[in-house]
Amino acid sequence: MNGVPALVIVGPGTNRDPDMSLALRLAGAEPRTVGIADLVRDLSLLDTAAVAVVAGGFSHGDALGAGRLLALDLVVGLGDRLAAFVDDGGMLLGVCNGFQVLTRAGLLPGALGHNESGRFVCDWVELDAVPDSVCRWTAGIDDTIHCPIAHGEGRYVHPDVAGLAREGRIALRYAGANPNGSLDAIAGVTDATGRILGLMPHPENHVLARQHPRRRHVDADRHLGLQIIANGVRRAAR
Repeated sequence: MNGVPALVIVGPGTNRDPDMSLALRLAGAEPRTVGIADLVRDLSLLDTAAVAVVAGGFSHGDALGAGRLLALDLVVGLGDRLAAFVDDGGMLLGVCNGFQVLTRAGLLPGALGHNESGRFVCDWVELDAVPDSVCRWTAGIDDTIHCPIAHGEGRYVHPDVAGLAREGRIALRYAGANPNGSLDAIAGVTDATGRILGLMPHPENHVLARQHPRRRHVDADRHLGLQIIANGVRRAAR
């Protein structure tokens, strides 16, 4: 194995894991997809990884609320092992449904509610990395990131958004249109260590310039979502 070892954690209904695996490989990682049941049976799998990703894609069919059942799987099955993984220097990412899972599991602040429009939104958005964030996944990214969204429950809420900003916990904001009504246009947040990132848009679906719907009109290479994933992999390799 030459790349940085990575785990892509999935539950029943997850469907973005192949996209995330491709993104991780392009970023220099060696990904392995593992079902939550298998991970619970063999917690030592976390010890083999430097990066862990909770992939997006309607786990458990969003039964009882988006991400709720997979979050319960994590809390009951893994206990504090994911938190310990981060404390030991691991990098943890949750995308879309994975973001919902990490907030419901208490690993990230805030919550994701139904889109302000009341409708499922599938579109491309632009993201700006917050310069003073402690997030290691977004550090040093100057260009606006372009990537798609696909969610019905993506409105980020928190009782003290100003406090989050003071602590450097806001990692990404929507640039221009706010597609779901998130408070302060928040698209992604981090934990106090900066090693955990959750975001609603899908950076793993813009890892090649040809994936951009307006690639003939914009310099798509400058706006790749791959930058976020590559940042995490680089920092895990240190």
